[in-house]
Amino acid sequence: MKILLRISHMTLKYKWRVLGVYFFVLGATIFYLAIPRIVGMSVDSLLTDINTSQLVFFASIVLILSIMRGIFSYFQSYLSEWLSQKVAFDLRNIFFDKLQRLSFAYHDTQQTGDLMSRATSDIEAIRWFIQMGLLRSLQILLLIIGSGLILILADWKLGMMTMAFMPLIAYRATYIAVALRSKWLIVQTLTGAMITVLQENLAGVRVVRSYGAEKFETAKFERKASEVAKHTVDSGRLQAASSSQMTLAFSVAVVVILWYGGRQVIDGSMTTGELTQFILYMGIMAFPIRMMGWIISTFSRASSAGQRIFEVVDATSPVSEKINATNLEIRDGHVKFEKVCFEYTRDSQAIKNITFEARSGQMVAIIGSPGSGKTTIANLMSRFYDATSGNISIDSIDIRNVTLESLRKGIGIVQQDVFLFSDTIKANIAYGNPDSLPEDIIRASKLAQLDSFASTLPEGYDTWIGERGITLSGGQRQRLSIARTILLDPPILILDDSTSSVDAQTEDQLNRGLAELLKERTTFVIANRLKTVNKASLILVMDNGEIAERGTHEHLLSINGLYKKLHDLQMMPDGETSKSSGNGRQA
Repeated sequence: MKILLRISHMTLKYKWRVLGVYFFVLGATIFYLAIPRIVGMSVDSLLTDINTSQLVFFASIVLILSIMRGIFSYFQSYLSEWLSQKVAFDLRNIFFDKLQRLSFAYHDTQQTGDLMSRATSDIEAIRWFIQMGLLRSLQILLLIIGSGLILILADWKLGMMTMAFMPLIAYRATYIAVALRSKWLIVQTLTGAMITVLQENLAGVRVVRSYGAEKFETAKFERKASEVAKHTVDSGRLQAASSSQMTLAFSVAVVVILWYGGRQVIDGSMTTGELTQFILYMGIMAFPIRMMGWIISTFSRASSAGQRIFEVVDATSPVSEKINATNLEIRDGHVKFEKVCFEYTRDSQAIKNITFEARSGQMVAIIGSPGSGKTTIANLMSRFYDATSGNISIDSIDIRNVTLESLRKGIGIVQQDVFLFSDTIKANIAYGNPDSLPEDIIRASKLAQLDSFASTLPEGYDTWIGERGITLSGGQRQRLSIARTILLDPPILILDDSTSSVDAQTEDQLNRGLAELLKERTTFVIANRLKTVNKASLILVMDNGEIAERGTHEHLLSINGLYKKLHDLQMMPDGETSKSSGNGRQA
């Protein structure tokens, strides 16, 4: 109930539109309820004195009432649609904005397909509740109550007899609402899982084709779709059973009217026109009775959909800004880690006691085996996650005391997993700064060794690169990502294995092109190939989440430790490497 009240509160933000809907609902209902009364009067009048002028008079009144009802119904429907779409628009924006502000730690536990389902089908369910449930339910109540009162006032005995089925309807409505809520929650959860399967299949279509797993993927999707269909049919069965029982109760009431009312007409205690009114009012009540099952379904579905939507909207992000957070203006680019620890999950530390400093103009290289904590350090610096303990500062300012936007604008990251948008090369390079001048985009592209490729394309920088940059090679995607970061001109630059997909010659060209640029900023290079880090001011060798060794290239070679072993292994000719690996296996 709280969820429906919350949705209603969002709708009442447009109170004048809501009042407008209710005004037109009331008007349309009054005109509708007046028609049977006029028809009944005309029947009695014509039976006593058949007169053409009277027939025209009553027909004209019915026509005018019908026209007025049509006009009011039009504005009721239009305003209802406007309100439902507007609230859905607001809710989608709130939902999307929340997703943008939730940290990586939240997204690590969520499925993309499920979030897509919440943003689409769940919000659509809420929209239907606003249009058909919240606003239309008033018309349903007015028609039932209005018709019932008119029947009771016309003949209280017959009216009470015909209204006797209402307690049964109320009981069934409550029972079905509770049952449908749990059913719709299952359906919407399963729909999210089904969309996740679809999303993963489309994103990984090349892997599916490469392994010939089309039948496996089809079967997996069919299982999810079958579960959704089964529970949807179950909810439809409940709704159909409810509607059938309500219709049966209504039919019994009609039989009572015909039997008891017919006897009163025969006895002369009721006129034919009055009996006609009873039958017509029962016909009016048939519409809300049939609609009640649908209305109950919208209430139940919106309740479960709202629960899923507000779970995200109300989620607390592990990374959040302080109320009095200030904007960070990086002057020196002095980055300092002090005894920093972090764990992705409880009892599983990713890094432990990380302490180091980096200043403007320095390059700090971070190397180590996969899973040793290299990328975690970069993620903590940008506050994609918050350190479990310890302190990270930039220019002696704790990064937890500044706004996330200002922090991340001051740190440029070329990520290992490059993501590009379905847009042009130019738009992807200028993604962080859409107002960039064309000459600045070309300059950044030249520094990233991308211009020689982009300028040869038929449409140049206006070439469309497709979803996730699928039309580009791995090296081209990495160079585009580097150009995108260079264009931002950040005081702090993080290169997370950013040249892993380029050839040695291009890597040398990149290093030469970036050399002058890196002199002006604090740079962190996360790399597997030691050739790219041997000129670093400080090299941190990570092992099991800790800094195992630190120093310059020459110093680390001299201590004959882990770095020396990695260096010797990478410098070893391929044949020697294979021989060494073979000997290792024999041992």
